[in-house]
Amino acid sequence: MYSEIQRERADIGGLMARPEYRDWNPELIKPKKLLNPVKASRSHQELHRELLMNHRRGIGVDSKPELQRVLEHRRRNQLVKKKKEELEAKRLQCPFEQELLRRQQRLNQLEKKPEKEEDHAPEFIKVRENLRRIATLSPEDRAL
Repeated sequence: MYSEIQRERADIGGLMARPEYRDWNPELIKPKKLLNPVKASRSHQELHRELLMNHRRGIGVDSKPELQRVLEHRRRNQLVKKKKEELEAKRLQCPFEQELLRRQQRLNQLEKKPEKEEDHAPEFIKVRENLRRIATLSPEDRAL
C-alpha cells in the first residue's frame, strides 16, 4: 500500500512543470527564489531564535496573551497603590480622630445588637412586655 502511494506521488511529480535551467541559454539571467519579507526581517529572526532557545531549555510559552498579562499587572499595581494610600491616610490621622472613630464604631455595634434581639423575639413576648409597662403605670398616668 505504501509503495502504491509512493508511485502515485512520483507520477504526480512528473506531471508538474519544473524549470529546466540546463536547457536555457547561459547568457540569460537565472531566476532566484524570492525572499519572504517577514522571515527576512531581523525582528522575526530574533523572535524565532528566542522561541528555539526557550524550546531547548524546556520553557513553555505563556498561556496568557501579553495584553492580559499587562492588564493584570496594572490592576495589581493599582490595588497595591490604593492600599498604601489608605495606610498613609490612617497614619496621618491624629490620635484624637482615631479615638473618635473607635467610639463611633462601638456605638454603632451596640445599637445594632439590641435591634437584632428585638427582631428575633416572638410576638407574644412583645405583647407581654407592653402589658407590663401598662400595669406598672400609676392610675393617675392612665387617666391622662
